[in-house]
Amino acid sequence: MNRFEEKLSRHRLALRRGRLQTLQINVGRKCNQACRHCHVDAGPWRTEMIGEAVAQRVGEWIESHRPEVVDITGGAPELSEFFRYFVEMGRKVGARVIDRCNLTIMEEPGYADLPEYLAAHEVEVTASLPCYTAANVAKQRGNGVFEKSIAALRKLNAVGYGTKLPLNLVYNPVGPKLPGPQAELEADYKHELLQHFGIRFHRLFTITNQPIARFAEDLRQHGHWDEYLGLLEDSFNPATVEGLMCRSTLSVGWQGEIYDCDFNQMLRLQLQNGKPLYLWDVTPESLAKRAIQTGQHCLACTAGCGSSCTGALQ
Repeated sequence: MNRFEEKLSRHRLALRRGRLQTLQINVGRKCNQACRHCHVDAGPWRTEMIGEAVAQRVGEWIESHRPEVVDITGGAPELSEFFRYFVEMGRKVGARVIDRCNLTIMEEPGYADLPEYLAAHEVEVTASLPCYTAANVAKQRGNGVFEKSIAALRKLNAVGYGTKLPLNLVYNPVGPKLPGPQAELEADYKHELLQHFGIRFHRLFTITNQPIARFAEDLRQHGHWDEYLGLLEDSFNPATVEGLMCRSTLSVGWQGEIYDCDFNQMLRLQLQNGKPLYLWDVTPESLAKRAIQTGQHCLACTAGCGSSCTGALQ
């Protein structure tokens, strides 16, 4: 029994899947950035990307089972040659489509039309911006990233994002600590970005850094691993369990393999039924009430106000 399961047991809780709402597709590890907190360990040097045969089978599953939400992530998901295929297939079946965007991709050659494309298909943009100051963003994402992010946000605002179209920003803390109160941070972000850059957005999502991949290496390198795991464990909030994203989301890897969440995907905790399962092996109905695979990393999602792809749970 891992440390997370011990917490559940003490509170007489069990974690099982509910009704599937969101199909989250991780199209691969390639990214134009290499952020310090990245649980995917993504970067420009990564080559693992979804291929045509898998993309087609995922698209057929979407067409057959019509999930409420199609959530496209990476790496930088727009680098996939099948990104637009998934956008258009999702919209075809009436799904709400989310692009988990790092913003700076819009400043790369060949992606100048991305804001207009996303707006034309009414894609919800959820974009990473770990702070509203250049210095803190540089610590996490590298020099020049903040300036490119601001330029991209202005382009999104110009085509209706932040007013008519949904634009959400994502905050990750710098270092081994929990996010501050989401509502307070959102108010600060809105004030600072509007006053200094004229930028508008709808919501801020606070997400706790997962002790996985690059962030885990950083914790160990600086001697903060035990301290951070202790913080997550001490901050366990049983009231967050009911709303955990793994209960309603299915994560799909670049080879079509499936996981309870994107974090489990990075730890290769693949769903199995006597053998590893792929998206085309399951239906939404067959997943209901299935026990969710857990590990000590799950403590990050239940610490404090909780953490999910849509921000704080409380």
